[in-house]
Amino acid sequence: MNSFTNKNEAWVSPQAIVEDGVSLGLGTQVWEFTKIRSGAKVGANVSIGQAVYIGPGVVIGDNCKIQNGAQIYEPAIIGEGVFIGPGAILTNDRHPSAVNMDGSKKRSDDWTRAAVTVGDFASVGAGAICLAPLNIASEAQVGAGAVVTRDVEGRALVLGIPARPVNSRSEFAKGDE
Repeated sequence: MNSFTNKNEAWVSPQAIVEDGVSLGLGTQVWEFTKIRSGAKVGANVSIGQAVYIGPGVVIGDNCKIQNGAQIYEPAIIGEGVFIGPGAILTNDRHPSAVNMDGSKKRSDDWTRAAVTVGDFASVGAGAICLAPLNIASEAQVGAGAVVTRDVEGRALVLGIPARPVNSRSEFAKGDE
């Protein structure tokens, strides 16, 4: 069983790969089989589950929870208190291709990365796919399995393929009372 030696320090499983140049905040936990690339910045008290990929230069705010199997590609920016569900994917290329028009293999400088930005206290459900470039505003909620192709307004709840707003989050919760 893994445990903190000091709860004020970040803890990284010996089976995780955290490259040189990664910044981890106090109290952050990184679980087995996760890979965090150089230049990523992770805030304090963040829980990063098993088999998560976090690309170079990704920024994650304080008090977030990144569930098992999530993939967060650069240059994503995630606010504070955000939940990223298991298997969720934040992409960075609207038009992916393995080769250039002349048939040559694409290199990293042959394309422009686009960001998915997730506002404070937003949630991205299990298995959701967020296609960059897009902004998920503060307190928005993306339902499990949704495919998000457009910006999501604050406090909105989006569901489906492609994701569409169904109601504001606060109004949706009132219907459950």
